[in-house]
Parts: sequence; C-alpha cells; structure tokens
Amino acid sequence: MTATPVTATPVTAALVTPRRPVERTHHGDVVVDDYEWLRDADDPAVVAHLEAQDAWTRARLAHLEPLRERLFTEIKDRTLETDLSVPVRLGDHWYYARTVEGSQYAIHARVPAAPDAWTPPTLEPGVTPDPGSRGPGGGDEQVLLDENALAEGHEFFALGGTEVSADGRLLAYQVDVQGDERYVLRFRDLATGEDLPDVVEETSPGVALTPGPGSPGSAAGGYVFYTTVDDAWRPHRVWRHQLGTPAADDVLLLEEPDERFWVGVGLTRSRRFVQVELASKLTTEVWLVPADAPTSEPVVVWPRREGVEYSVEDAGDQLLVLHNDGAENFELVSVTVPDDLRAPGAFDAAGADVVVPHDPAVRLEGVDAFASHLVLSYRRDATPRVAVAARGPAAPRRMTGTGSRAASAGLSWREVSTGEALEGVQLDASPMVDQPVVRVVVESFVTPRTVYDVVLATGELLLRKRQPVLGGYDPAGFEQRRDWATAPDGTRVPVSLVWKRDPALPAGPARPAPVLLYGYGSYEYSLDPWFSVPRLSLLDRGVVFAVAHVRGGGELGRGWYDDGKLLAKRNTFTDFVAVAQHLVDTGWTTPQRLAAEGGSAGGLLVGAVANLAPQLFAGIHAAVPFVDPLTSILDPSLPLTVTEWEEWGNPLDDPDVYAYMKGYSPYENVPDDASAYPPILATTSLHDTRVLYVEPAKWVARLRAAGAPALLRIEMSAGHGGVSGRYSRWRQIAEENAWLLDVLGATEATRPGR
Repeated sequence: MTATPVTATPVTAALVTPRRPVERTHHGDVVVDDYEWLRDADDPAVVAHLEAQDAWTRARLAHLEPLRERLFTEIKDRTLETDLSVPVRLGDHWYYARTVEGSQYAIHARVPAAPDAWTPPTLEPGVTPDPGSRGPGGGDEQVLLDENALAEGHEFFALGGTEVSADGRLLAYQVDVQGDERYVLRFRDLATGEDLPDVVEETSPGVALTPGPGSPGSAAGGYVFYTTVDDAWRPHRVWRHQLGTPAADDVLLLEEPDERFWVGVGLTRSRRFVQVELASKLTTEVWLVPADAPTSEPVVVWPRREGVEYSVEDAGDQLLVLHNDGAENFELVSVTVPDDLRAPGAFDAAGADVVVPHDPAVRLEGVDAFASHLVLSYRRDATPRVAVAARGPAAPRRMTGTGSRAASAGLSWREVSTGEALEGVQLDASPMVDQPVVRVVVESFVTPRTVYDVVLATGELLLRKRQPVLGGYDPAGFEQRRDWATAPDGTRVPVSLVWKRDPALPAGPARPAPVLLYGYGSYEYSLDPWFSVPRLSLLDRGVVFAVAHVRGGGELGRGWYDDGKLLAKRNTFTDFVAVAQHLVDTGWTTPQRLAAEGGSAGGLLVGAVANLAPQLFAGIHAAVPFVDPLTSILDPSLPLTVTEWEEWGNPLDDPDVYAYMKGYSPYENVPDDASAYPPILATTSLHDTRVLYVEPAKWVARLRAAGAPALLRIEMSAGHGGVSGRYSRWRQIAEENAWLLDVLGATEATRPGR
C-alpha cells in the first residue's frame, strides 16, 4: 500500500507520520484509520519510525535538560538513598528490604527473631554491624535476593510475586526482564543460597507454597501453585508444580474459559488454605484447597452468581465473606467452616450471620482476621480508613459514627487515626495470625509515609518509621484542603489541593497560581492522599497540585464508580472539566496556568478532556494513555479486551455501546483543525501489555496532522509502569515534570514572601 504524505502544519518541524488507510466496519459504520499500520511492532519500519519519533521528541525537549537535571538532583538530594524498610515478623525471622546508594534496585534480607519479640529490631542502614549483631551487611543478616544482581545485563527488571515457605527454608520468586509482565518462576534454597533446578516460564504474578507429603510445615519437596496467561495476557489457568519434578509434568488445577474472568492464587494468612479467586469486573468465585492436602480437588465457597462479588478471609472455625449481594457498598458475613468441606450445604450463604451490615455511607473494602481481633478496611468521606475490633460481643452501633469508635453487629470497632486532615490509613504487611500488633501506614499529601504498629489489645499507636525526607522538609510549610466542584448534572465532585505555604499569604497560595490537575476515574480505583518527593519540586516553584476525584473512581463508594462507567462514562470527563472550570472560576488559576495529567485510564480521561475543553489548559501530559479505546475494545484478540467489556461495554455486539464509545474516544474525535490545542506530551513504553504503545502513537500522529503541538516520548525497554530502577525512574519523572513546569511557566523556585 502506498504511503500518502501529510501536508505540513503550523507545527512545521514535526516529524510526519505516513498515512496508510485501513477500513473498519461495525454496525454499518465505516471508519478509515490512517495510522493503524503502527500496530505491527514486529515490522522494522514501525520500530524505526517509533525510534525516530522519540529522537525528535528528545530534540524538542533538549532545552529543558538543565531543568531536568535540577529536578533529578532535587529528588536525589531529598531521598535517603541507603535506607531500609521496617522489618516484618514472619515465623522465626524479621524480613525487610534495603537500598544502597548508587544501586538501582532493592536487596531483600532477613535476621533471626527472638521468641515472642514484636518490636522490630533497630537496623542501621549502611552500617556493618559487629560480629554477632544483627543488621544490614553483617552479623546475622541473610540476603535472600539482591535485585541488582538479578537485573545485571538487562535493560529492564521487575520482581513479581515472592513467597517464603512456612518453615523459612524456601523462597519462591518471579522475575520479568522484558516489561511484558510474564515472569519466570524460580525457587531458592535459603539454607544454601542456591536456586533449585526447578524453573517455570511464562507465569503471572502470585504463588502459593504448601508442604509436601510427610513434611509438615515444610515446602521442601512440596508444592507450588501458580498461574499462567493466555494469548490476551489474561491469567486463566492455575497450575500445581511439585518441587523436584519437570515443569512439563505440572498439573492443571483450574482453567477459566470465560474470557471476562481472570484467576489469582495465594495462601490465606492462616496458611490453612490455598485460595483461588476467579473474578470478572462484576462477579467473583472463590475456591479453596486445604494446604495439608495440596493434591486434593478444590472446593468452591459460593458458586458464582452474575453480578455478585465477594472475598473470603479464613477466621478459624468461620469464613468471613465480604459481598455485595443486595448490598451496593458491601456487607460482611460469617459462614461456618464444616469438618467436611465437600459436605452438602457447606459454606451455605443462606445461613450466614451478618458481622457488619451494609451502610450507604461506608464502602467496605476488606477484612483481616487475627487470633484475637478483626481489622476492617473501609472508605468514608472519600478517604481510606481502618478499624479494629476484639472478637467478642458488644452493643451494636453503626460504622457511620463520627467519633473514634464505631460498632456494628456485636463488635466494638476502634478507628485508627492520627487526626490529620485528608489522611489515608491502610493496613500494611501483617502476615501472622497470632501477632499481637498489626501494621498500618498513614499518609497524606503533606505527611510522608508513616508506619505504625497498632497494639490490638489497647489500640495504642507505636511509631515505627516515617519516610525520611532530607533537606529540612517540614510538613508545616505546606497546606492541604478539600474543595468541591459542581458537575453539569449538579453532582458535587471532591477536589484535593496541596501547595507550599507562603508566610506572606496565610490564607493560601498566591492567586492565580500555576495548577497541575491530576485525575484517573476508572475501575473503582481511588486517588487516596499520597506523599511524593518529586512533587515537592513542583510545590517549591509555586505550583498547586490538585486531584479531581471524578466519577468512575471509588472515592465515594460503589455508586460513584457505577456513575462513571459503561454508558455513564462521560461523567468522568465532564467531572474533570467541571473541576478545572471551578479552579478557574474561584480564582485558583487561569487557563494559561493550568495543566492536566493522567495515566493509563487517566490518560483516556485527559485525552477526552483535550477534545472537550482544550481552551482550559496550558498543557496536557498523558502517560501510557488508553486513547484509542474503541479500536482496542473491538478486538477480542488484544490483551485484556474481553475482560474490559464489563467496564466499558461491548461495542462488538451492542451498537449503542459502539456509538457511545466512538463519541468520547480521544483518537476518534480529534478535529480536522486542532491548532488551538494546548501542548500535549504522550509518554509510553514499547513493551506495555496493558495499554499498547500503538494507541498514543496513533493519537499523536492524528493530533499532529490536525496541527496540534503534540509530542510522543516512547521508552523502548519498559512496561506499563515505565522504566525500571529507581534512578532511571527519577530521571523519567524529572523529564515529565520539567515539561509540565515549562508549559505552566513555573520553572523557577519560589522564595518565602515572594
């Protein structure tokens, strides 16, 4: 097919993408796609074109090199490069990860734990302990995995799932060196530090180790459960591998034929069960395999019912089941675990007892069972929260209580909180059933990630570590608040804002200020308060960082999500525009000082917003953006397409869905003349399997052909999350932030009182 040249546009120096028209016909609608030819990543001409696009973009960004280096240095100077995580108790050891200055990746290690010790050992990063002491680099420390050694010789590296056997003698770990999220599964004998001969290729994240026959508590000679993906990158099979046998002899435990569903596998905290979850966007089914009988057939807890989602937590003689059957925001119930799991009526839902009833103001998200207490994770007022209750009777009260304590269904709940505005509280690693403390992480837009242990018996918060931020960072020098915008249909949309406090302006930042507005709005994923070291460089330059908590996310419960998906998806985009307009109308900023940013499905959001309201923004950064959704969702052979139909709709079979998606698709709706669009930076990765590189590549080609000032930055050795290695990642973030500061006109750091 002959390439048709593109007429030069006002962006004149832009690299031209040849047009090679391809027709697509669905429901009588004929679409001519000039850039679909870019999909063939095996074509050397396509790769050469992408490399040329990237080189052209790098040249266009060359003037930002000094700023990019300053931003990288600021990130580096604020980060404690030699550091370690708070050790986590598992069995007879404390496990932790540490980083070393100059190394890209983490080192995973452990030290012995004294009996009944629940105070993590004090380990000094970078200090070689005296013989006999415990700590990084010497003494009793045992290095389990050095990611730097595993990454040697590879441009990309990612560690997938890891699992330590019950006796602490074996480590299962998964490695990806392409960025395509297909992992090689290996096993390490922790007594010798050597890997076993067993190697399983092409696995997806998640493993479960169980003892072998005659070896209680040990995985030596035991079994490992893992999953593999189909051609569409959907985890669809669960396998059982016996250590010491060829992978070719592995037993297929379960296969999910319904392409809407994916599978996952893991051990319950109790280690009594291997748990297999089969889930679509709307429906769940959980199967159990007794860990002491790993070769037995799995048993279903509740057979799937269309539209019913549930999760299972082992609580000894009961299973705790969190479900949405007749409970939009979910309800927690308990069912008895029978002696015979295969007995008729086992796990009978009809006989379930309500533990926490449904509450329209509280979205229940998870429950964790420990020997003496339950820990409930939930969402209220658009923030994540955690509450603890002793496993005993109490007078019932509702979770909507405004005090620090709330209760329901016979349990007295104590909410964990430090009292900070906009704080998010989430349960962290707490792997043992009988531990007397549980770990939580508290974080806000101004407070760095802070780790506490909660004493279950008293509720006391024991500070274990606050993320160090070097250079004299003081949270009191920054301000955060919650605001509300009004959508076109009257819905109030929450907005979070954070900025650097100016002593001369106690009421807020100088106005109008440069504002970076961030959004996502899909999959019920919530943008909870989070601290960011790279963001400080933006705040230092007077930028206000704002988060639009648009519909399609989960901030305000399941209804908030439902109102931003399928045939209500446009609410996501109009909510974001409404927030942007609110920030302008209330004097926070002006269109000349407002930029938008979103990644993946958030890239779809900002791509759609570019078509809806280009006049509101000075620049738009779309990271790994899902900007050609109709083409992707029309092709069931593409990764993740069929599993996505319950999120976006099925345009193949439903003409209404087809027309609706075509009406908002960023790629489909670029106008013939986009010369008035703001500068757009699209960033992507060649090996991304979630959002294929071809979507932003096509989008940028069409934008440029229509006269829009659009750039494509593509990493040739990376995945959906971008490049690997912390220093490489910092440089990538610095490059993106330099571009954002440039379009905002905020490249210089501000001074107090200025």
